Amino acid sequence: MSSGLYERPKIRVVGDRGLLVEYGDTIDPVVNKKVLSMAIGLEHDAPAGMIEIIPSYRSLLIVYDPSVTTTAFLQESLSSLEKRLLEIEIPPPQTVEIPVCYAGEFGPDIEFVAEHNGLTADEVIRLHSEPEYQIFMIGFSPGFPYLGGLPKELHTPRLKTPRTQVLVGSVGIANEQTGIYPVTSPGGWQLIGRTPLKLFDLERSNPFLYQAGDRIKFKPISPEEYRRLAEKGIN
Repeated sequence: MSSGLYERPKIRVVGDRGLLVEYGDTIDPVVNKKVLSMAIGLEHDAPAGMIEIIPSYRSLLIVYDPSVTTTAFLQESLSSLEKRLLEIEIPPPQTVEIPVCYAGEFGPDIEFVAEHNGLTADEVIRLHSEPEYQIFMIGFSPGFPYLGGLPKELHTPRLKTPRTQVLVGSVGIANEQTGIYPVTSPGGWQLIGRTPLKLFDLERSNPFLYQAGDRIKFKPISPEEYRRLAEKGIN
């Protein structure tokens, strides 16, 4: 087990009702595991005055009510929880398969990603769809998964000028990360494909298909399969 699990966190006050707790300065599965463990511990045994917990790759943002608690009390609660960290059980991750139609109209930037890395478009598809990606955090827009584990051969910089509109379901690459746009929104990631799967749907009992800590496996599909699944309205 990495010693990073036991490093002292950096704690910063954010505004008049936020406490940012940083457990590392890199994208690291061990650091992210600690973030998830602390988030679960705080949810199960919430300190008085805590309103919300927002986990990220390497940190937790604790939103609190300053009329009920103080940053000193919250830090004491965090220290107490850290002593019990190894007792906290993280639920086993589920693996969610995401069908993706790569290239063409669905992935307008795949040729750039290929050229940037000295690959063919088919090699980009193979490399991108081989791993199981860990969801390190969810943010930016409802259900946007930031995924760790993108092969180094696919690392590609963001667009110099972001698009004003990225279609729902688009799969993109930005530097060492890959992710999926669950709703239509602006965005600056290199788009290599699109999924017909509804990642975020308010009509479901659980609007999200996954949570932080789960894994995603991409499955290449044809344009015909994409359209068939889109017409079927899979979710």
